[in-house]
Amino acid sequence: MPHDHPDHPHSLLPSDPALRVKALETILVRKGLVDPAAMDEILDTYERKVGPHLGAKVVARAWSDPAFRDRLLADATAAIAELGISGRQGEHVVAVENTPDTHNMVVCTLCSCYPWPLLGIPPAWYKSDAYRARAVREPRKVLAEFGVSLPDGQKVRVWDSTAEVRYLVVPMRPEGSEGLDEAALSDLVSRDSMIGTGLAGASK
Repeated sequence: MPHDHPDHPHSLLPSDPALRVKALETILVRKGLVDPAAMDEILDTYERKVGPHLGAKVVARAWSDPAFRDRLLADATAAIAELGISGRQGEHVVAVENTPDTHNMVVCTLCSCYPWPLLGIPPAWYKSDAYRARAVREPRKVLAEFGVSLPDGQKVRVWDSTAEVRYLVVPMRPEGSEGLDEAALSDLVSRDSMIGTGLAGASK
């Protein structure tokens, strides 16, 4: 089965990350290694101030505002700042747009460079040796393992993140979403769709 394959990126994900995180937090608190108040503050920061909900907000604005979309594709760092979001950690953010002709996918072949402020903590599979190597060699096969099947005529372009440049994929807007406002549109944008290993409209 695909989920048992050692090279499958999802094979590195825990079965229930939320439960594992909670269990680890409980152990650390009981041993006196972590202050519960400090832990709550850290979690609150990641939930409110950074994370994929911010990237989704950027994508939703690009879908609903053509002028913002143009500015985002021209200079993502500046456009993201317009929304009051600090999408950088000393590096330049580049937005790449999926189209019927091209599907974009992001990897970091050297380590795990990732736009934390926009997408939150990188998933385990993004940092794995398997994903970092195979995304470049066989991107369509890797995408298929994520459940993404692309038309034969749609090419895949892989972008390699660096310490200086981080990428944000602007996924294609789902059909039938024309009447939705930005808040509803952002609910259609998953973290994986902004990495390129998912499609907008799929469950987050």
